[in-house]
Amino acid sequence: MNPSTTGRQIPVVVLAGFLGSGKTTLLNHLLRRRAGNRIAVVVNDFGAVEIDAMTVAGQVGSTVSLGNGCLCCAVDASELDGYLERLSRPAARIDLIVIEASGLAEPQELVRMILTGDNPRTVYGGLVQVVDAAEFDATRDRHPETDRHLAIADLVVLNKTDRVTPAEHERVLGVIGTLGPGAAVVSASYGRIDPGLLFDPAARPAEDEKMRQLSFEDLRADEGEDHTGEYAGEDAGEHAQHPHTGYESVSYDEPAAMDPRRLMAFLDSRPEGLYRVKGFVDFGAADPANRYAVHAVGRFLRFYPEPWPRGTERRTQLVLIGSGIDRDALAKELTVSAVTETETATAPDESAMWGVLRYVRSEPAAEEAADSI
Repeated sequence: MNPSTTGRQIPVVVLAGFLGSGKTTLLNHLLRRRAGNRIAVVVNDFGAVEIDAMTVAGQVGSTVSLGNGCLCCAVDASELDGYLERLSRPAARIDLIVIEASGLAEPQELVRMILTGDNPRTVYGGLVQVVDAAEFDATRDRHPETDRHLAIADLVVLNKTDRVTPAEHERVLGVIGTLGPGAAVVSASYGRIDPGLLFDPAARPAEDEKMRQLSFEDLRADEGEDHTGEYAGEDAGEHAQHPHTGYESVSYDEPAAMDPRRLMAFLDSRPEGLYRVKGFVDFGAADPANRYAVHAVGRFLRFYPEPWPRGTERRTQLVLIGSGIDRDALAKELTVSAVTETETATAPDESAMWGVLRYVRSEPAAEEAADSI
């Protein structure tokens, strides 16, 4: 189903990491610096006492707590779909959904649940794996599956770097780069990463928020269900008090159409550290009726064809976001993907779009899981 007919899709981010890595601290940092976004959080705690749920309850408008086991074991895909369905209803006006997984959860299974879901209003927003720099070696010894988790991560947050020496910091970065060569890696203390890695500033006017987030009671009011919860306003003074690791971005604006094969060669081999790609692509004569919205996070990629809006200038406009990326090299690769004047005069190859269409959502949704994990 095309987002142009269903509305903007809401990214669903999986926040994972072993016990004590700093996931909840990072989440609370993002919630305090949410840039006007309405963020819904699904919190999964291992055990009956949901400490993490209580920790974030005062910071977020919509919290779903799933206790007594890992989310990947406690609910199946259809049950998770039910939560995402409620949180993604247009009336809720949620901008981002974060699933904070138990420290003992299997992130690959969580990702598969999202990718195989049939909710047209949500889209996979990436796996963020939090790593404790000071306990990195000990964690790998206790949990050998750490290596597998890093291999499938889209963004690795090397947390608690204030507790290690510069030499140790560099050593751990090197090991992570070997284990997860496709992921962007950012270093942080106290979970303070730049929120721009995960979400953009909200487009709605600030006054539309009326100084509060959406409560979970708002979500369920029309269903007659009782759900306890509380809201606590955020401390505006904290906005300027949190140092955080930044990211780099590349803006690309090209009036010439893009060659589908060359652009796909670039997107299919995205370099290390490139975390997000977003924007619109003009494929020119290969599909003159449509522009293609593109959403890429880590290795996940999807295109959304939609008719060109009346009066819109036909051009490609992309933003690339990452950590430690070579901005000049990325801009050069995009430039060589543009169609030359000589190619413009040539009749389009009917098969040129096949690579692009592979990433246009098709039913069943499960097809994309094999291409993304």
